[in-house]
Amino acid sequence: MTVKISKHCTTLCLFLCLLFYCRAVAQTPQFVSLVAAQPVLAAMQGSLPPELKASSPITAAAWEKWVRSQDKEIRIRVEEGEENTLTNLLRLGVTYTRQPRIGYEELDRYGHNADVDSIADKRADDLMRALAAPHPSPGMLEMRAFLEKKGFSLKTPEGQKKIKAYLLANLARLRDDVIRGRQQAQTNRYQAFKDRGISTDSNIYPDYTIDLGLRNMMKNGLLQPGSVRRVAILGPGLDFVNKKSGTDFYPPQTTQPFAVMDSLIRLGLASPSALEVYTFDISPRVNQHIEQIRKSAAAGKPYTVQLLSSPSDQWDVTYHSGFLEFWQKLGSQVGKPTTAIPVPEGAEGVWNRAVSIRPDVVQKVTPVSMNVVFQTLPLPPDKQFDLVIATNIFVYYGSLEQALARANIATMIKPGGFLLTNEALPGTAPSKLADSLKTTVRITPDATDYMFSYVRQK
Repeated sequence: MTVKISKHCTTLCLFLCLLFYCRAVAQTPQFVSLVAAQPVLAAMQGSLPPELKASSPITAAAWEKWVRSQDKEIRIRVEEGEENTLTNLLRLGVTYTRQPRIGYEELDRYGHNADVDSIADKRADDLMRALAAPHPSPGMLEMRAFLEKKGFSLKTPEGQKKIKAYLLANLARLRDDVIRGRQQAQTNRYQAFKDRGISTDSNIYPDYTIDLGLRNMMKNGLLQPGSVRRVAILGPGLDFVNKKSGTDFYPPQTTQPFAVMDSLIRLGLASPSALEVYTFDISPRVNQHIEQIRKSAAAGKPYTVQLLSSPSDQWDVTYHSGFLEFWQKLGSQVGKPTTAIPVPEGAEGVWNRAVSIRPDVVQKVTPVSMNVVFQTLPLPPDKQFDLVIATNIFVYYGSLEQALARANIATMIKPGGFLLTNEALPGTAPSKLADSLKTTVRITPDATDYMFSYVRQK
């Protein structure tokens, strides 16, 4: 039997294939070309690395080589951040040991105090037993996979001996990093982080600062009701034993995409049905986690997040009351309260409540593997973002990288759209992002956070 295909059908198929191709191209990150980066490089001559200064003028080949080498280096720093997560599990975990936790005060004394050294040694033994257990928790399973990827084995006494040495060596390295960072931060905050591993750890405190920033933008007429439809979140994080008040009684989770959606809907800035969220991250662990929860959501399963907080008596009165109100309402627009994992002994001072995020909300979040410092998404005007959010990201980079990121991000924001970040980005180099508004958040008498908004010019 001969099947005849009409000319109309053929045209329709070609159109659909072209449409699919255009969408695929639009969602494929591309390294920034020398032509696009040239205005930043020209303005940042004094900050250029030796590799680029040696090529005068900078050639396309030299730029391509440098960009790719820097991208590779940043991805290595993500692996170092995974090491920090494992080290935080060693010093702060409460589910696998009854030993006291190793806070920053005790960490300073590690290697110089017999009591702290003994605690660390026993913690390392307990942690290895938990990692080698037949049915480890999700967080332990991820850390075991990380060790196996690095070539370690928990199956033999010799392998466990090597892992213990690795754990304790990382604890000493973290101690030195923290001490050095504390000294550098007195003169240059960025210097304290620019050589550190890039961690995926997170918590909900930046989400409250984002909420305050959005409110201030509305107050000043920068954001209008219903004006936000497409949002990108840079480095959404994967919380598990974060370095400040981390514990390990909950599974690895990402909360920022849903906290941002919750704020936008609650403030009337976005419609629940029209809102789209993309996450940009260079961590395979983060991207894989979001892909997995999307698959579960497609099967009708909600996503439960534990909303942990540790209120402090040192907090400013206004911050204290505002944060607690935010924490109690968080998730009301994207899910419903559910039974929280009880806070175990050893994690005193941690408060917890849980929210079950609706499957349809989870499916609105799309992960993209991307390095915003050296890559960009070529988006058509109707796919550009109304709002891009980045918290605790740019602190890991120097001024040249921050300037490149500012220019790259601008290409993905629609005219009149905004970048919202808690780091001030240098304005030395040209970009289409103009300084817009600064929101000041006083946390304690000695600690202040900020939220900076930058508007995309035409």
